[in-house]
Amino acid sequence: MMFVYADNAATTRIAPQVLDAMLPYLKEEYGNPSTLYKLGREAKIAIEKAREQVAQVIGAKAEEIFFTGSGTEADNMALKGVLYGPAGKGKKHLITTKIEHHAVLHTAMALEKEGFQVTFLDVDKNGRVDLEELKQAITPDTALVSIMAANNEVGTIQPIEEIGKICREKGVLFHTDGVQAFGHMPLDVNKMNIDLLSLSAHKINGPKGSGALYIRRGLGLRPVIEGGGQERNRRSGTENVAGIVGLGQAAQLAMETMEEESARLKALSQKLIDGVLQIPETILTGDPENRLPGACSFAISAIEGESLVLYLDMEGICTSTGSACSTGSLDPSHVLMAIGLSHEVSHGSLRVSLGRFNTEEEVDYIIETLPKVVEKLRSMSPVWNRK
Repeated sequence: MMFVYADNAATTRIAPQVLDAMLPYLKEEYGNPSTLYKLGREAKIAIEKAREQVAQVIGAKAEEIFFTGSGTEADNMALKGVLYGPAGKGKKHLITTKIEHHAVLHTAMALEKEGFQVTFLDVDKNGRVDLEELKQAITPDTALVSIMAANNEVGTIQPIEEIGKICREKGVLFHTDGVQAFGHMPLDVNKMNIDLLSLSAHKINGPKGSGALYIRRGLGLRPVIEGGGQERNRRSGTENVAGIVGLGQAAQLAMETMEEESARLKALSQKLIDGVLQIPETILTGDPENRLPGACSFAISAIEGESLVLYLDMEGICTSTGSACSTGSLDPSHVLMAIGLSHEVSHGSLRVSLGRFNTEEEVDYIIETLPKVVEKLRSMSPVWNRK
C-alpha cells in the first residue's frame, strides 16, 4: 500500500530548505529581537530579511509587511483594523462573499452583531463573483471590500485585478484573503490595487503558526492585539523568529519555483480530474479553468464525504471533504451550497489538493483506488441502491 498525502490545501509538508533555515533560531540563535545585545540584534536582522522575502512575492515594500501568528489572525487584523480604525473613516459597511474562509465570514458576522452592515455577495456556479453585483453593492458608507484571491475548497480564482480596479475607482479599500493563493499564483498588490492581503506559511511548505498581513503604506488600522508594540505597534507580542524565518524562506522558494511548479501541478491535476470523472455521477466543482494548479474538488453522488475520506485513509490516501477547518461539523460545505449544489450532493464532496511533493505515481494510485472505494460505499448506500 502506498502513502499519499493529497490534502495540501489544508497544510503542507515543510520543505527541507525551510527547516534548515529555521533550525538555528530554534537552537543557538534564540535571542529576543527587541533586545539590544548581539543575540537579539541577529534575530531582528533575520526578521527583516524575511520581511523582504515576503514582500518580493507580492510586489510590496518590506515595511508594508506585518507578521502575525496565522492567516486567520491576519484576516481579523484586516477587517477589524479597518472598520475600527482611522482607515475606515467612520464608515460602517463591509462587503464580502458567501464563499470566504470562516476567518473572514465569522469576523464579518461578529462585526454585524456590533452594528456594522455586511453584504454577502453571491457567486456563480463556478464560484466567481459577479462584478456588476459588486459595483451595485458599494455605497458611500462602504469602508472595505474583502474577497479571497482563491477559494480553499474548490480552488476557484477570483478576478482580483478587476475587483481591485472597481474598489479603487469607487474609493473603497480592498482586502484579499490570499492564504491559498500566495506562492501558488502571481500576485501584485500594485497592479491589482490590493490595499491589504493576508497570507500564511503553512500553505507553501512553511511552518504552522506564522502568517503576515500586507498593509498598503499610509493606512491607519487599529491594532487587534495590544501590548509591547512589536511590528511597529501593529501587532504586539514577542516575535516567533523561527516561524518568521521559515515563512520568509518558504516565500522565496515558492517565488523561485512558481512557474515550473504551477505547470507541473496543473498537468498532474488534469490527469487526476480526467481519471476521477470516469466514476459515474461524479462532477468537478469550482471553475474548470480559473483554478489553483493543484486544486481538485469533486462531488460524488450517493455517498458521504466523511466516509469517503476515512476509507481512503485506510488505503493510505489523505484527502478532505469540504473545508479542513470545518471537519467537526455535520453541515454541508457553505461553499458548495453557495455555488448551487443541493444539500445531498454537497455531502458527497471530496477535495484532493496536490502539492510540491506529489508525484505522477501517487496520482495513478489515487485514480486506481478511488473507484474501488466509491463502489464499496455505494454498495452500502440506500440512496444508490434505490436508483
